[in-house]
Amino acid sequence: MEVNFASDNNSGVCPEVMAALAEEAERFDAAYGLDQASARLEAKMADVFERPVGVFPVATGTAANSLALAVTNPPWGGVVCHADAHIQVDECAAPTVIGSGLTLHPVAGAHGKLTPDAVSRHLDTRRDSGVHTVPITGLSLTNSTEAGTRYTTAELGALSELAHRRGMRVHLDGARFANAVAGAGSSPAELTWGAGVDIMSFGATKGGALAAEAIVVFADDLLDSGTESIERLRKRVGHLLSKQRFASAQFNAWLGDGVWLGRADHANDLARRLGEGLADAGVELAHPVETNMVFALLDPATNAAARAAGATYYTESTPDERVEARLVTSWSSRLADVEALIDAVAGA
Repeated sequence: MEVNFASDNNSGVCPEVMAALAEEAERFDAAYGLDQASARLEAKMADVFERPVGVFPVATGTAANSLALAVTNPPWGGVVCHADAHIQVDECAAPTVIGSGLTLHPVAGAHGKLTPDAVSRHLDTRRDSGVHTVPITGLSLTNSTEAGTRYTTAELGALSELAHRRGMRVHLDGARFANAVAGAGSSPAELTWGAGVDIMSFGATKGGALAAEAIVVFADDLLDSGTESIERLRKRVGHLLSKQRFASAQFNAWLGDGVWLGRADHANDLARRLGEGLADAGVELAHPVETNMVFALLDPATNAAARAAGATYYTESTPDERVEARLVTSWSSRLADVEALIDAVAGA
């Protein structure tokens, strides 16, 4: 029996989203975002974030990240990000292509997180020869991080304050924002614009949608004058959906009645149980378990036992001949699968 912990992208579509798609499929409505579902989504996002926001649905997280960075940074600008950020290692230079030459500046940080000290050090020690040097114009943060950890509101606020003081825009990659909110005890508003975020990529796909991501704009000046730039750039690079209403309908169902946070709570709870069980079995964890990802350091025998039990997950080699296994739970993961993996590891 396969026990799939490879990615929350491997999970299916939650029933609420499927029902909304089926209902929307029965109707005619306007194309290119001029539909009723997209209008409802703007109102729903305003409720979620406790203020008016600009909302631009797209089909992929790569498109959301790249468009958000392109509209908030000039082509000759540079964006500081974590060395393991998705935009740095997993998007095939899409931010650079869609950003017409925009460059990324990776900075290391423990457990997937940047700190004001690390960002300041990078800004202060890099060579600056005026017009010959790429100016740093943006900061991109990921919450939850690629290590499955969370930024607190205080950490986000400190990083945003530094960025704004240095003339930089702040972008948030929220592919797993639901998991960050569910585990934080803070509101979506507190974890975004309340902490100084200017623009974000808000992902629903990993949380139970089919293909639904959105650029969400908070900064007042972008709302006043920059939304046309997003609209035109989205069209120019081929990411304006003619039947946008189906992406909007997914978000409406997923955000409605707290579905998104309930599903994220489930994934987070199972990851917590998995992390505790592995630790009790003597497995070292590479990062704190704060959302829906567990990073376990497995020796060859333990890794073989987990594989023999049918567990699917990604690994990276470590210098000490172990592997770092990335175990991701999702909205549809089962406690029985978590317990089966724990039992296999404990018996290795």
